Amino acid sequence: ACGRLPDSGDHLCSQPTMSRWENAPGLREVVRLSQAMVDIYCTSYPHPPHAVTLDIDDTVDVVHGHQQLSLFNAHYDERCFLPIHVYDTATSRPVAILLRPGKTPAGGEIRHHLRRLIRRIRRHWPRTRITIRGDSHYGRPEVMAWCEANGVDYILGLAGNTILRRLFDAAADDVCVRRAETQAPALRRYAETRYGAKSWGCTRRVAARIEASTMGLDIRTVVTNLQAGSAEWLYDTLYCERSQAENLIKLHKSQLASDRTSCRSPLANQFRLILHTAAYWLMLSLRDAIPKPQPLAGAEFTTLRMHLIKIAARITETATRVRIAFASACPEAALFRGIANSFQPAG
Repeated sequence: ACGRLPDSGDHLCSQPTMSRWENAPGLREVVRLSQAMVDIYCTSYPHPPHAVTLDIDDTVDVVHGHQQLSLFNAHYDERCFLPIHVYDTATSRPVAILLRPGKTPAGGEIRHHLRRLIRRIRRHWPRTRITIRGDSHYGRPEVMAWCEANGVDYILGLAGNTILRRLFDAAADDVCVRRAETQAPALRRYAETRYGAKSWGCTRRVAARIEASTMGLDIRTVVTNLQAGSAEWLYDTLYCERSQAENLIKLHKSQLASDRTSCRSPLANQFRLILHTAAYWLMLSLRDAIPKPQPLAGAEFTTLRMHLIKIAARITETATRVRIAFASACPEAALFRGIANSFQPAG
């Protein structure tokens, strides 16, 4: 990761030097680094995939000072950032991380971010089918109209309202009656309809999950431009898979400490997010190199750090090689040796 020899290599920089380095990039450099993140994601595939689903979500990043772009958010009752994370959850790969103010993103802002992201991906994959998946924060008419105009599929959460719930009254009454008759703890049904809000200017496909339980009636809806699939498949299989993105955000924020955006400048804080994303790629590459039968093949980053990185060893540098000697009782010595060999270039 550091590209240096342990004894004869250059010394690593100190924390003050790191702080000066974080504040050195200007706007142009930070934009190019953010674009490079997307390029790294695209080149991680040996061949352009037929289709990918990208999950977009924001997460709270509480601040404890007067950093630029930090705002008070009434929902979290904190001054914070709300950075946007985009992941390919099928492979756990990060696509883009963007620092932004601590307020819910508006439709026009989301459209601008998606336009730049998709344009960059299309440079590498002009024929790949792209699906955007997100919660109701991203179910905005500007986003849906842009996706439809640019050949991008989407499935987004849709906040309920009186008119929308009225369209599912018949299905909801049926579920409630059947649950009461059978005395079941919970009963689900799926339905779909065409719905168009005044701000949309057209009607779109809306799928609903209707659940009656002892706690009452719960209706969740999603909007999509996909034509195939039943309402049950759209909600339970396709949309609910977005919950994996929250686990990836947890890896990025909690286990790699990417919420330490304490610099005053937003450019420095965005650069910190880029550095933490680079660390994410290193840990993900390490995990992907572990053979699948091994217990650590699906481990979280904290577990990998404790078992494969923060371990005692004696390192000896010679003229032709670097020797790493583990304690005789080290449980992961053989696995470490196999991973190190897999990272060596062929020949």
